[in-house]
Amino acid sequence: MKFKLFLLAFLSFDIFANSIPAIGVVDPSDYIPKQKETAISSTGMVTTQHYIATKVGERVLSNGGNAYDAAVAIGFALAVVLPRAGNIGGGGFMLMYNENNQEAFSIDYREKAPAASYQKMYLNNQGELIKGKSTYGYLASGVPGTVAGLWEVHKKFGSLPWDQLLAPAIDLAENGFEVSVYMSDMLIRYHEKLSGFEETSKIFQKDYPNFLTKKFIQKDLAQTLKIIAKNGRDGFYKGRIANHIAKDMSQNGGLITKTDLENYQPVWRKPLVGTYKDVNIITMGPPSSGGVHILQMLNILENFNLKKLGHNSIEYVNILTETMKHAYADRSLYLGDPDYYQVPVNKLINKTYANNIASKISKNKITPSSKIKPGRLDDVESFETTHFSVADSQGNIISSTYTLNSSFGSGVVIKGTGILMNNEMDDFSAAPGIPNQFGLLGSEANEIQPGKRPLSSMTPTIVTKNNEFFFSTGSPGGSRIISAVLQSIINIVDFDMNLEDATKAIRIHHQWYPDLLQIENGYPEGLAATLENNGYNVKFIKPATCIQTIMKSNEIYYGYGDFRRPDAFASGEINVR
Repeated sequence: MKFKLFLLAFLSFDIFANSIPAIGVVDPSDYIPKQKETAISSTGMVTTQHYIATKVGERVLSNGGNAYDAAVAIGFALAVVLPRAGNIGGGGFMLMYNENNQEAFSIDYREKAPAASYQKMYLNNQGELIKGKSTYGYLASGVPGTVAGLWEVHKKFGSLPWDQLLAPAIDLAENGFEVSVYMSDMLIRYHEKLSGFEETSKIFQKDYPNFLTKKFIQKDLAQTLKIIAKNGRDGFYKGRIANHIAKDMSQNGGLITKTDLENYQPVWRKPLVGTYKDVNIITMGPPSSGGVHILQMLNILENFNLKKLGHNSIEYVNILTETMKHAYADRSLYLGDPDYYQVPVNKLINKTYANNIASKISKNKITPSSKIKPGRLDDVESFETTHFSVADSQGNIISSTYTLNSSFGSGVVIKGTGILMNNEMDDFSAAPGIPNQFGLLGSEANEIQPGKRPLSSMTPTIVTKNNEFFFSTGSPGGSRIISAVLQSIINIVDFDMNLEDATKAIRIHHQWYPDLLQIENGYPEGLAATLENNGYNVKFIKPATCIQTIMKSNEIYYGYGDFRRPDAFASGEINVR
């Protein structure tokens, strides 16, 4: 029955998918990237999507803080300097690893559906999705988790005082910072969205279109951060700030209440661990779908000699694409919040299950998406996001991805607080067969329920080799996150690429439906034509992902900020005391 519901939507799906705006996507060739060369350091490394946040992380490490301290400071700094994705009004995941004792931890601080939410809240009486209802405005927001998540990490692993870690973000919000060309273009590009609500407009469009001539100042956000710096978690989820959020929501049709905020709790979850060739993969489990399907796809690809096929060759693209189709098909049916749905993780990442899929894949053989169904598991489971990675001299590694979902989230700034809210409710499955803004299908596993966390593609990942840290990686990019992280791993492990080459390599993406092979600009047109002649529907795309990777070799850290987001920057200028 589930498949029939899916199929009802397939005929119109391609048309729908092609109408989805390219959220947060730009042509990197229009900008001069901040990253000029690979960063090298023996004392630690920081890589983020914004050069100012990277410098904040460096200063924390230089002042005696550890990677956890730096991650907290970076998280709050990005909320100021990267407002379209960095946040305190959203949520995410953090993966942590200590090289000395080989222990891994992960925390889920994903947003939650408000208590008043219900399954069909975004559908009309005919069961059709009401356009924009889950993506724009007050009703689109889930209960934010970022502040609670960062607070828990600091409480468990931090070494420097909490208020000290928020000080850089407070200064940046109160006194402002110079707007980059890229940020200016984003603020102009999203003028309509950012002008829809008075509170949002007065902050983000006050200087339109001359953002480059003035510092970007956020006084209300600075005051909010001061309260959080003084009162910790309670500064956001109780008291003045919580009252502001609840009141604004109530007056404008939103669902988040003071009780929702007070009851929010992040969850410490056991990371997923798998193997690929001669490396160990440590990644995030549900409600992140990324980790499950990274392991699943790597298990499938282990059956093929990718290096022999040649990087981005016709044969390589074919094998990779067919693998992605099967994984994203399984994602549509089996993945959801494990606290509400029994996700068959162990079955999905089982190598025998992967081998069975691999047996159906061969070079130059294309299976239409309509012929691929989520697999049988009988006894064999935003484009606008931001990722950062941190490594310190004490052997601590952080790989963290958090988000507002779309660029600038729901477009709502809570009155008097400067808090830009998420539109994460769109990541739920409004109904089986109805795609979200990224074209992803879902099922009952990811249906809306009060208190439930929506499914995510975020894929913070750490790779070890011979019991030593090898590299950490992750990316923004909505549904493309998973495929980007997959290719980052393959580029390094299978093709022995250095960090810069692995980052710059052209990426491909296929997510089962729509049946469309997306290839970044720059792929040879002759090879693309061959792929089309072989039966693929090929579309050249502007990059939507931004890998932030740290590698370690012979006690030296290497970092590189992906040129796909021009303000991304890696640096290791750390003076350890």
